[in-house]
Amino acid sequence: MSRPGPMPFAGRRPRSSAGLNLCGIRLGPPSVLAALCLLTATIAPATATHAPDHRFIVIGYVKDGSGRALANVPVVVTRLKTGLAHRERTDTDGLYMIVVHLHDEDEGERLAISGNGVNGEVIARFDVQNKRIERGTRIDIRGGSLWEDRRAFAETLRAYLSR
Repeated sequence: MSRPGPMPFAGRRPRSSAGLNLCGIRLGPPSVLAALCLLTATIAPATATHAPDHRFIVIGYVKDGSGRALANVPVVVTRLKTGLAHRERTDTDGLYMIVVHLHDEDEGERLAISGNGVNGEVIARFDVQNKRIERGTRIDIRGGSLWEDRRAFAETLRAYLSR
């Protein structure tokens, strides 16, 4: 008994290795697809920004016991509720800024902060009714201690942004 010959395509076109059909969109030959991938890989990644009522900023300075700024020191702020850690390094002036994604319902959340061998916690406090001003706190690491100064937050943030 002989095997039957090839079956007709019944109105469907055969697949071609010359391109790719993605969700009904015909993409060109593999070389075009590779070029597209290469182009998108060289574009800088997009960064997400959030409205003031969706972020909490921790900003401050890291200094040694004599008050000298410490550059390139890692500072980590961790949401204790989720374990999500946000990392940054100080600049040449010892300044760092870390943005934590918090919503109104996260007011009062505990944040762990560590840097230069110092560990501590801060409570994220802000006015949930105010959706326009930046929410945050200033935390300096001096010597072996953390120093929080909420009143200096806005001024420190302005100075940082005006650089």
